[in-house]
Amino acid sequence: MDCELSSPIKFVKGVGPARANLLNKLGIYTVKDALLTQPIRYEYKPSLCKIKDIQLDKVQVVYGKILSAQILKPSKKNPNLSIFEIQLTDGTGWLKAVWFNQTYLKNILKPNTKVILTGKTKRGFQLLISQMDNPDFEIIEEDDEIVDNSIKEAILPVYNLTEGLTQRRMRAIIHFILSNCKFQLIDIIPQNILDRLKLPSLNDSIRAIHNPSNTLSLDDLNESKSKYHKRLIFEELFVLQLGLSAYKMLINLERGISMKGKGLLKEKILSLLPFKLTSAQQRVLSEIERDMALPRPMNRLVQGDVGCGKTIVALLAMVNAVECGYQAVLMAPTEILAEQHFLNIKRLVNEIDISLCLLTASTKNKALQKITKKDAMIIVGTHALIQEGVEFENLGLAVIDEQHRFGVLQRASLKKKGTNPDVLIMTATPIPRTLALTIYGDLDYSVIDTLPPGRPPVITRLFFEKNKHEIYKILEEEIKKGRQAYIVYPLIEESEKIDLRSAIEGAEKMAKRMPQIKVGLIHGRMKQYEREQIMKEFKDGEINILVSTTVIEVGVDVQNATVMIILHAERFGLAQLHQLRGRVGRGSHHSYCLLLCYGYSEDAEKRLKVMIKTNDGFKVAEEDMKIRGFGDFFGTRQSGMPELRSVNSIRDSHILELAKEEADNLITKDPQLKDYPLLKKTVQDFWGERLEVFKTA
Repeated sequence: MDCELSSPIKFVKGVGPARANLLNKLGIYTVKDALLTQPIRYEYKPSLCKIKDIQLDKVQVVYGKILSAQILKPSKKNPNLSIFEIQLTDGTGWLKAVWFNQTYLKNILKPNTKVILTGKTKRGFQLLISQMDNPDFEIIEEDDEIVDNSIKEAILPVYNLTEGLTQRRMRAIIHFILSNCKFQLIDIIPQNILDRLKLPSLNDSIRAIHNPSNTLSLDDLNESKSKYHKRLIFEELFVLQLGLSAYKMLINLERGISMKGKGLLKEKILSLLPFKLTSAQQRVLSEIERDMALPRPMNRLVQGDVGCGKTIVALLAMVNAVECGYQAVLMAPTEILAEQHFLNIKRLVNEIDISLCLLTASTKNKALQKITKKDAMIIVGTHALIQEGVEFENLGLAVIDEQHRFGVLQRASLKKKGTNPDVLIMTATPIPRTLALTIYGDLDYSVIDTLPPGRPPVITRLFFEKNKHEIYKILEEEIKKGRQAYIVYPLIEESEKIDLRSAIEGAEKMAKRMPQIKVGLIHGRMKQYEREQIMKEFKDGEINILVSTTVIEVGVDVQNATVMIILHAERFGLAQLHQLRGRVGRGSHHSYCLLLCYGYSEDAEKRLKVMIKTNDGFKVAEEDMKIRGFGDFFGTRQSGMPELRSVNSIRDSHILELAKEEADNLITKDPQLKDYPLLKKTVQDFWGERLEVFKTA
């Protein structure tokens, strides 16, 4: 076949229609897709060894046919232990391989199957037969050719696979393309940028990542430290940042609303507060007011740790808009958070006679008329605010809380509800600077980097079921002091699949354990007015212990609450644990976050250790990203971002900043990329319908 970049993958030798369907599941439809599919890691493979020549205590690679396979139960004392054992021969000798507690392998490694095994060998119980424990294996298909010298010492790429596709087959397909296809990938990055940054060409980089030289170390390859990997990472980030930079320039060219309030309503709000703004709050508020006064739309992200006071800053921005005659909206990701914001704002704005309404799925019909008639100047709501049929009379400012739930598309939808209103985005999840540059390159951003004075750090401790009595001791001592507490369960009701204690049962047990106090219960299935009433009672001190699901993770500020008990802490994400911890320690009293764990995985152990080690939300966020990876930290579907194939935001932070700088410079010189038509098309294809990044005039 003529192997062109656009050729369907099914026509490549060794693929065919059946394997093409498997490759399609991995997003590989053409020869070019296969070339751009990057290895997820690399592994060292020694040369193929005859079984008769095996050396003990060394990693060896052997190839042979399975003679027998069986499951053994070696010990009555340990009935949970099972061993899957195979006997292998290559004609020169025999080898035993065993896997512990992996009985499912009996359906894969069957007699007469040909396999390659890689593992460290040792002397078996039968002295003449060597043994491998838990070796890696690779099944050899009927049409694979194996000869003695076909497996040489090498560093091999390891690809993401799907069931039915082997590493050997994937490597063979890509090797065939590299060896037989006359392709020439076109560099979209301007040559002067490649030269300035000393980056290799795209073609050299593609060949190198699939066929790594033995002169490159395995560590460098697996950490993507080679210049070839950096070249590919830079290209992804460069295209991403070009889109964000072009979008930001488009926004800056738009005509917005200039809101220059006299600050009278702001001063009234400040006079009602029982505290003074911190210097960080004042600085960020000044940045917001400066943006609002400009004739272009504001697009600003405000980030800060839990309890730093973002909401009051947002409210002061909203009353500035109202003073200038415009409506302001605050959009929250959940109904209960919208309700919490509504209640907190209501207590303040009622004092200065600003009309307010709540718009959620539950209250939509009642609120719509107020909004369209301008009977409500501040509107608090959920994503129902951006749905069809919701029209504002004169929208000037949109505030979005917990931005990671709203992507670029949702922000654009909200902007269309007015004439280019100002947009202010808040997050209670601190974001490492490099991640903010990646996800929110189209925004200006501010950081509230100090907490209100006089707040001691929250004491975080980990407990297991055997010592949970210590938790109750701390709880009872704090309640005796007149303090309040949260007890958080991961589920509302009993689950048949996962044996968790329910919040409902927990509240009943706690009421029996401490009959002299009042225990409240709150969860997402309650009616709005019931939740409002319980939260009011807790804030007023009428409820001593609030048993809850995670509906209280954001939006609650009770300074007298000093104990946060999280049951089955191993089931919560790190960001969620930190958010829950932020519900206490909001006053001057010593506070506790007590994590009750019922056993955990390796990842859960890492999360819990981070919680004990630090209260710093930015450090928590960085550790969270290390554990979960860049893609999971902000899923592309959540954030509205295109998928990045090879980027790790922490590892590649220096490349990210280079890409942003180069992208900003290029867009400043050539906003429409008229001199780079292929690069322009790549950026448009990359972003698709997510963003209009260039003028369509």
